Amino acid sequence: MGQKVHPFGFRLGFNKTWRSRWYSDRDYAKLLHEDLALRSSLKKRFAHAGVSKIETERAANKLKIDIYTSRPGIIIGRKGTEVDKLKQEIQKRTNREVFINIQEIQKPELDAQLISESVAMQLEKRVAFRRAMRKAVESALRFGARGIKVRVSGRLNGAEIARSEWYLHGQLPLQTLRADIDYGFAEASTTYGQIGIKVWLYKGERLVPLRGREEEYRERAPRRPVAGDRR
Repeated sequence: MGQKVHPFGFRLGFNKTWRSRWYSDRDYAKLLHEDLALRSSLKKRFAHAGVSKIETERAANKLKIDIYTSRPGIIIGRKGTEVDKLKQEIQKRTNREVFINIQEIQKPELDAQLISESVAMQLEKRVAFRRAMRKAVESALRFGARGIKVRVSGRLNGAEIARSEWYLHGQLPLQTLRADIDYGFAEASTTYGQIGIKVWLYKGERLVPLRGREEEYRERAPRRPVAGDRR
C-alpha cells in the first residue's frame, strides 16, 4: 500500500530549505525546544495576523526571526511599537540579541497554510464544509495556482462515524522533486470534535531553495532530454 510523504521533508535541500537554520554541538535539544516554544507562542499571539510560517537563524549569541504574514501591520503596530515590544520580550526570555524581520505574503490565496486556516475558521463558524473547500479551491486557481487538493477529515456535518472528503483540481505532481508543492495543515474545533484540514498547492516548477546559491543549483538542475539525444 502506498504511503504519503511530507512535501517539505521530501524536497529539503532541493527546492525547500529548513525552517530552523543553525547548528550547535551543545544544548541542541534545549535550542530546538526553544524554537518550538517560540513558534507556538507567536502563532497564538498573532492568530488573527495571518502568520504562515516562522523561520529562525542563530549565530553566536544572536537570534534572527523571519515572520511571514499576510497582515504585517498587526505585528508591526503603530510606528513599530508592537514589534519593538515583541523584540524586548524575546530578548528577555532567551538572553540573546534578537532581530525580527517581517515578510509580507503578497498573495495569501496561494499559501497552503493560510488556506487551511481559513477553511478551519469557516468550519468553526458552521459554514458547510463542501462550500468552504470549493471556495478555497476556486480562489487558489483564480490567483494562478497550477493545482490544489483540499482534504477534510473528522465528524463532518456531525456524522456518527468520522470520514474524509477531498477536492482536487489541476495538476499535483507529488513525486516530482522539482515541483514547488506548498503544504498546510490546520484543525477546526467544532461542537462535534476536531476536524483536520490538509492543503496541497502546486505552483509550478522551481529548483533554487536558497538566496545567493542560484548558480550552484542551476548547474545541478536535471536537463530534460531533447529529441535526437543519444541514450
